[in-house]
Amino acid sequence: MKLAVALLRRKELSEKLARIGPIKQEQLFTLHVKRISVTDAVDEVTAHAPKCTLADVTAEYDFYSKQLRLIDAMIQQANWTTEIEGSDNLCEDYVAPAA
Repeated sequence: MKLAVALLRRKELSEKLARIGPIKQEQLFTLHVKRISVTDAVDEVTAHAPKCTLADVTAEYDFYSKQLRLIDAMIQQANWTTEIEGSDNLCEDYVAPAA
C-alpha cells in the first residue's frame, strides 16, 4: 500500500467513526410504546422501533476502530523508518530580516 493511500484511508476511517460514534446511544435503540384507551374494548397502540440494534452499530464501530488502529500503526512504522532528504530548513521558524 502506498503511504498516500494509507493516509487517505486513515482520514476516511476517522470520519466514519466520527459519524457512527454519536449513534452509539442506548436511548436510540429502545422500543417506545404509547397506549391510549379509545373505548373499553379498543386501545390505540403506537410503537417506535429502531431500524437497527445497538449490537449492529457497536460491531460496525469496533470494526472501523480496529482498522483505524492498524492503519495508524502502519503509518507510524513508515514514519519511524523513512527519512526525507532535502528538508533540513523546513523545520526552521521565520526570522524577520534586520532593518
